Amino acid sequence: MKKLLTATAITAVLASSAFAQEITEFNIGILGGENAQDRLTSNECFRAKVEAALGVPVKIFTPADYDGVIQGLLGGTLDYAWLGASSYAKIYLTDPEAVEVKLTKQNLDESTGYYSIGFTRADTGITNMDEAKGKVFAFADPNSTSGFLVPGAELTAKYGKLEDYFGEVKMSGGHEQTIVGVANGDFDAGVAWADGLGNWEDGYNSGAFRKAADAGLVDMSNLVEIWRSAIIPEGPMVVRKALPQDVKDTVTQLTADLWETDKECAYAVAAGDAKDFIPVEHSAYDGVLAARKLQEGL
Repeated sequence: MKKLLTATAITAVLASSAFAQEITEFNIGILGGENAQDRLTSNECFRAKVEAALGVPVKIFTPADYDGVIQGLLGGTLDYAWLGASSYAKIYLTDPEAVEVKLTKQNLDESTGYYSIGFTRADTGITNMDEAKGKVFAFADPNSTSGFLVPGAELTAKYGKLEDYFGEVKMSGGHEQTIVGVANGDFDAGVAWADGLGNWEDGYNSGAFRKAADAGLVDMSNLVEIWRSAIIPEGPMVVRKALPQDVKDTVTQLTADLWETDKECAYAVAAGDAKDFIPVEHSAYDGVLAARKLQEGL
């Protein structure tokens, strides 16, 4: 069931003053993928809700790259984050006791997956990945699941060493940077994430394209999809394992209820339309863990 605590239990937890005695602050990490100010703005409503629930200062941190969030969770300076599956795999392989998997995003069709979408500008004449050979191609970040791990593995399996297949392979720094870079002609093609549901011209229902379209950064009619990965398990929302149990329970419950309590805030957190945030288990990421081990030669 989605409801992780009873109404009576959550009321009792929120009414207690235990949080102030157990923690003095709570820090949320937001992965890269869009510029820092947009990440702060999108998640401000969530930050304020967590602060009100816990009764301690809550801050959002927006490191320049994915590894900043990963290291923050490993080092104990961050308490909560919504990770991609590959970032979670890196944390787990480094320290399996660092975080606990709690929730994931459920799409409008009740699926819990998304895709790495290969795309280019409509005026390049490229219609599929075969025609992207010899072009400048952008991935997002080495720790991104849909921005590198999965597309890198799938494209390598089909085309061989990517540095030999593409004219040049670049890391843009994030999904937003890839989308804007392709739109501006800095890259010929690239990959970014989407749920693959709804309409391309809207940036699909949720994901990096939807965020970029909503922000007015790109006109989706100027871009075209040329490739799609196999479905990827939606990344987990995690909490630092060493936190007091009541803190972990409260933040998890608040997140699980967000679509019911504040749809506008949930939309901002989820990067577009979705149905819910639902419980997920570590086992959902077994495949990504195996891929990450292979990538790192473990």
